[in-house]
Amino acid sequence: MRKSILSVITAVIVLCLGVVALYFLPPVHDRLAWRVEEVQMRVKAMVAPPEQAAFNPGLEAEPVVQITSAPPTLPPSPTASPTASPTAVESTALPTATPTTTPEPLPPQLNLTGIRYQDQHGLWNYCAPANLAMALSYWGWEGDRLDTGKVLKPYDRDKNVMPYEMADYVEENTDLSVVVRVGGEPDLLKRLLNSGFPVIVEKGTYIRDFSGVVSWMGHYQVVTGYDDEKAVFIAQDSYFTPDYEVPYEDFLREWRSFNYTYLVIYPPEKESEVMAILGPHADPTYNFQYAAQKASDEIFATTGVEQFFAWFNRGTSLKELQDYGGAAMAYDEAFAIYNALPEDKSVRPYRILWYQTGPYYAYYYTGRHQAVISLATTSIEAALDEPALEESFYWRGMSRAALGDIAGAIEDFRTSLDPYHPGFAPSVYQLQLLGIEP
Repeated sequence: MRKSILSVITAVIVLCLGVVALYFLPPVHDRLAWRVEEVQMRVKAMVAPPEQAAFNPGLEAEPVVQITSAPPTLPPSPTASPTASPTAVESTALPTATPTTTPEPLPPQLNLTGIRYQDQHGLWNYCAPANLAMALSYWGWEGDRLDTGKVLKPYDRDKNVMPYEMADYVEENTDLSVVVRVGGEPDLLKRLLNSGFPVIVEKGTYIRDFSGVVSWMGHYQVVTGYDDEKAVFIAQDSYFTPDYEVPYEDFLREWRSFNYTYLVIYPPEKESEVMAILGPHADPTYNFQYAAQKASDEIFATTGVEQFFAWFNRGTSLKELQDYGGAAMAYDEAFAIYNALPEDKSVRPYRILWYQTGPYYAYYYTGRHQAVISLATTSIEAALDEPALEESFYWRGMSRAALGDIAGAIEDFRTSLDPYHPGFAPSVYQLQLLGIEP
């Protein structure tokens, strides 16, 4: 009897080892690994649902100390550095623009051609590489999403590619130029299209995730046209289809969640034409002031999650204007609204700090380091598979260092580099300052 039991146990062990060995054979592993990961994420989501986590800046934990100038240790900014540093809400009042000509009426329909469509499927989170490759193809660039991806995503599980990273790619790897702005308007978008310039927009959309639930995620689209009769913008959407029609109302709501950010790529000889279309928005300071005021107006015109985005956008624009105190107060309001939203993945945009890191800047430069650590930790823990969020590790490391936790800071800087973003310049620099070889 004992030998029989021992034989059964031995057989089970051998079978298990055989299954494990079979699983790790490359052809089998490639087909099954993503299913195993999906099951793991579903289990983690059941144990600790990310949408139930709150963002707590800790208002009572620390005094707010306005730092009026940023030391030269900031990561690259997603847009040109502004020169103005307003410290009061009134400072965002817009200068009066005096138009010199009456804009020409726009045709009711338009759709640019000449883009080589590329989808993002079959690769991990390849939205940004696919969309940038499409936008570049319009100007004769012959690469594809793999060319952009190997630079934009040095670690293939990276959760997000920032607009400034896309702009850097254009400037450093092509003969084209690029401008990044916020506070976009439908009319401006249409005028760019009518002048022959496709536009990449960054927006948030609700898509069904691994758990089968519709949840909010960041997304890029290359906008190539519009149809006023149908009331739709036309996008080359890497997730859905070519010539994907988005109703105006949905487009604006989704665009709001990223401060109406847009990128325009163009040949250098067309720069004066692009700047003329942008008008006063050619000036980055004016652009951020305009976006801050636009967000303020929307705060009073929205409720719920849309009001959260409006407050968040105000904070982001004030951060770019280096009004860190004003930005921190705006983010405080935004997170208070977020925490009052239903704990529902289809409502709460719990991935927000994967894509937009303005709160880290604002709280760090007002001395609220526990807020930075809390927010970064919450964002990292919301990633159920791999927290490939180099910016969150970087900023948590910065605040840990500021509070004297040098060992914790070094660990965060190193994690941001290996494996998540090899060569990430801000973390390399901080480690060098600490006398550590990256």
